[in-house]
Amino acid sequence: MNKYLKMVLFGLIVWLVPFIVSFAFVDRQGNFTIDEAFFKSIMVVTGAFVGVVLVVRYFRGAETDYVNEGILLGVIWLILNLALDLIMVYGGFFQMTVTQYFADIGMRYLVMPIYTIGMGYALMQRTS
Repeated sequence: MNKYLKMVLFGLIVWLVPFIVSFAFVDRQGNFTIDEAFFKSIMVVTGAFVGVVLVVRYFRGAETDYVNEGILLGVIWLILNLALDLIMVYGGFFQMTVTQYFADIGMRYLVMPIYTIGMGYALMQRTS
């Protein structure tokens, strides 16, 4: 599979899995069925777990230039996940303003390039 297609596909999965999981904790009116802080923790842990599984899987196919691969992967995932969320904000699915979104959810996506670059750096250190 083309590496760019794999990056985008994995980025979609990283976004989609927590999105689907969230339905278990939100009613039809958009209200949380559990404590909001607990819900946010579940989403962060779910996203991190899926992200790390996929970044490990992605790097199985990478042979060199691990740090640059990690940077590119993290940036693609960050942009893709923010774009998908912003579509939901503008579409009215998330009942918040764009400013509220970035303060409440959007900043958390910065973890993506952190762990993709970190994985690339660890692989580079191991092979040098």
